[in-house]
Amino acid sequence: MKPPLNPYSVLAVAILLPGMGQVLNRQPVRGLIFVCFAVLLGAFTVKTAAADISFVGKISGGLFVWAMATLDAYKTARIRREVWAHQVRASAASASPSPAPGKNPPKSAE
Repeated sequence: MKPPLNPYSVLAVAILLPGMGQVLNRQPVRGLIFVCFAVLLGAFTVKTAAADISFVGKISGGLFVWAMATLDAYKTARIRREVWAHQVRASAASASPSPAPGKNPPKSAE
């Protein structure tokens, strides 16, 4: 079983490119939705912001969606990594030999 990407790698990519964290988490449609909403909300806040508002204030809607996409990508990557680690530990535990049913395991000498 191939391990998922390191959550910190996904976080770094998600900070640089909105929606790419979801693509790395094998959720490309979700990433595309985040990108579309970031562009739409950014364009909406640019059109509706007052003229004296700073550039960051004008695109704050898009930046908010970008931040939420980054958080979502990291959280999903962490969950995927922990589920994978749990499955690896469970398969390793089930692969270890166990005593046959009805037989007592050997007792340790005290």
